[in-house]
Amino acid sequence: MARTDKPKANDLFNAPPRAEGSYTAKDIEVLEGLEPVRRRPGMYIGGTDERALHHLFAEALDNAMDEAVAGHASRIEVELAEDGTLAVSDNGRGIPIDPHPKFPKTSALEVIMTTLHSGGKFSGVSYETAGGLHGVGISVVNALSEWLEVEVARDRKLWRQSYARGVPTSKLIDAGQAPNRRGTRVAFRPDPQIFGAGVKFRPSTLLRMARSKAYLFRGVEIRWNCAPKLAKASNVPESEIFHFPDGLSDYLRSELTDRSLVGAAVFAGEAKFAEASGRVEWAIAWPADGEGFSQSYCNTIPTPDGGSHESGLRSGLTKAFKAYGEQVGNRRAAQITAEDVVDGAAVVLSLFIAEPQFQGQTKERLSMPEAAKLVEAQLKDHTDHWLASDPTASGALIDWAIERAEERLRRKQSKELERKSATRRTRLPGKLTDCSRQGQAGTELFLVEGDSAGGSAKQARDRVTQAILPLRGKILNVASASTDKMRANQELQDLVQALGCKQGKDFKAEDLRYERVIVMTDADVDGAHIAALLMTFFYREMPDLIARGHLFLAVPPLYRLSHGGTTVYAIDDAERDKLLKSKFGKSGKVEISRFKGLGEMPARQLKETTMDPAQRVLLQVMLPNALDPKEAKKAKATSELVERLMGKKPELRFEFIREKARFVSEHDLDV
Repeated sequence: MARTDKPKANDLFNAPPRAEGSYTAKDIEVLEGLEPVRRRPGMYIGGTDERALHHLFAEALDNAMDEAVAGHASRIEVELAEDGTLAVSDNGRGIPIDPHPKFPKTSALEVIMTTLHSGGKFSGVSYETAGGLHGVGISVVNALSEWLEVEVARDRKLWRQSYARGVPTSKLIDAGQAPNRRGTRVAFRPDPQIFGAGVKFRPSTLLRMARSKAYLFRGVEIRWNCAPKLAKASNVPESEIFHFPDGLSDYLRSELTDRSLVGAAVFAGEAKFAEASGRVEWAIAWPADGEGFSQSYCNTIPTPDGGSHESGLRSGLTKAFKAYGEQVGNRRAAQITAEDVVDGAAVVLSLFIAEPQFQGQTKERLSMPEAAKLVEAQLKDHTDHWLASDPTASGALIDWAIERAEERLRRKQSKELERKSATRRTRLPGKLTDCSRQGQAGTELFLVEGDSAGGSAKQARDRVTQAILPLRGKILNVASASTDKMRANQELQDLVQALGCKQGKDFKAEDLRYERVIVMTDADVDGAHIAALLMTFFYREMPDLIARGHLFLAVPPLYRLSHGGTTVYAIDDAERDKLLKSKFGKSGKVEISRFKGLGEMPARQLKETTMDPAQRVLLQVMLPNALDPKEAKKAKATSELVERLMGKKPELRFEFIREKARFVSEHDLDV
């Protein structure tokens, strides 16, 4: 008879050991050298995606910048070769090559390149303020590179050593005399085993990162060199020198070109800390349209998630504004908060401090309460003096902040009334940048893919009539999704809220907030897919929006052709070839640039080619009228095609591809 009662506790403890699933000392792994980095790259660079790939460049560039900030280097060179090899060099002291005291048979260079938590930035003697503090940066780059070569010029001699996936492939070689050279050069190519077979750096991203470093330290000159083929394909210069004597204020002015400012001045300055080693630099302006941004750095390391230094700046500015308002007898200034002063401002903040404390190896947030106090004290003091120096401009700023405070309080009171009356009103999604015109007439909503394209579109738009809603990647395919899944999708709900007209059976055309809804995606396969998904959504959930003529597709150019003073744009290969003959003829070599995406297109060009109503091309999305006997057949065919291509049955899509494959040539493929 089978036993049905529960086993007693003693039965469990006295049971014989099980052979399967045994767990003994031999199962414990000890990872040595750089093996932990290759096994778990996410712990060191935040993943293996494109952002993590460019973090390798950040680590190499940070080392060179630390040498410059310490006063030992004045020049940094960045070179991107056609095969994807990236090199960063400086004219600093050069990594030490003599034997390390703890490892007498190994050079200090090899120790630094192959050992985690090794470096010259722990004690604060060699570097008073530095971005690389954990001693893992360059060794991580070495571990995650298919190959790496480092050259060191010290004492008029050149030394060289090579590595593959973190392991030395040569000894430290004496490469001869180098009387006119000093510093360190690191050249590497990322490992496709880690980042994937198609791994490659994005030249525009590298250029932007190098440029921002030059703004952060006005004493350094950064030289950019890119292989001609890569430069042309990415629409970046082959060579350029970055050197900005006014540092952060230069950067802010370049970002705010043609935008009017409250007070019409940039508040920039720097201050050393009396209580600790280090200093803080800042540049702040208040755009009249209230659309600001915030960029912060610590020891030239970007801190996109902000942290203590940003908190100190917010607190210091707010206290200074309130104190000035009280000083000039403006009692309304007492209601000002940091939200009113800083959230609408354009802020660039750079902190240099010894032994900063970051959250995580990728250093995206500064967590250091003492830094907040230091920054607050300096910003409060300098803002007090700055406001007092120009009463007219300061009065305009205080009034602007008070207006924002009163508007904030009105919104708060309105929400409280809504809650009390139990009425519901559509709330606009936070990432929507709305236009200022009230009512539908003449207004447009641009649906763009991603924050990068959204940022360019916001700068290029007409703020009165054009609104921007960035969508994160490819939205849900509503033709194959359940109702519950569709309702739970945040991107779709943001879109519905922005439009204001609800969806499905609840759709109300009279509540539509914009006259035109424009899908603006990249001119590539991914962009076409996103556009198809959006059209499917409108066709399934808001067909009346299409029928009433509200839906459009933007047609961004694929090429830019220029020669001499003539510049034209082409939407595809055929128009490019036609323009080459009609516009340029035999006028010599024409420079042809292919746009990789809207996010990489300068705002001015995006406005000129795709968003300006006077120059752009829009395609209106139309539907056949199912109620018209002449168009009923077309309407039925449209419905069947949408179901075939976007519906739940993949076999129908496969059948369609087989039917159409014979009409496609290799020139039609975008891979």
